[in-house]
Parts: sequence; structure tokens; C-alpha cells
Amino acid sequence: MSWKVNDKRKPKRGNLSSKQRKRNRQQSRVRARVEHLFRIIKCQFGYRQVRYRGLEKNRIQVMSLMAMANLYLQRHALAI
Repeated sequence: MSWKVNDKRKPKRGNLSSKQRKRNRQQSRVRARVEHLFRIIKCQFGYRQVRYRGLEKNRIQVMSLMAMANLYLQRHALAI
């Protein structure tokens, strides 16, 4: 497992290199997509608090909510 933390500019050292900016941008894109999915799950489907029902049942519920969120994101493309 590796940490995906954006590089920060150090005081008195100047700006980030182009490689660091590119890496930050790629990580921010992924983070934005994932956070958008979680917003849909929380706001659209009301999944704010989870009651413990067992690891397997909770996992299945979250996976089905993720699938529904993906369909929700594609709703305009699916409506023909």
C-alpha cells in the first residue's frame, strides 16, 4: 500500500517541478471522481449511517450502492 498525498511547495524553495505538478493533478482527478461517487451514495441514496449487520451484508450493500451510483452517473447516456 502506498500513500497518495499531493506534493506541497516548500517555503523558501520555490515552485513544484513539472513532474510533481503532473502527479498532483493525476491524484486529484482520481480523488475527485471517488468523492463524487460517495456524495451520490450519501445524498441521493441516504446512506449516511451504517448499522452493523455483519461484514458480508454490509459489503454487499455498499457494492450494490456503488453499482447504483455508477448507473446514476450514466443516467443521461442510458436514456435513449
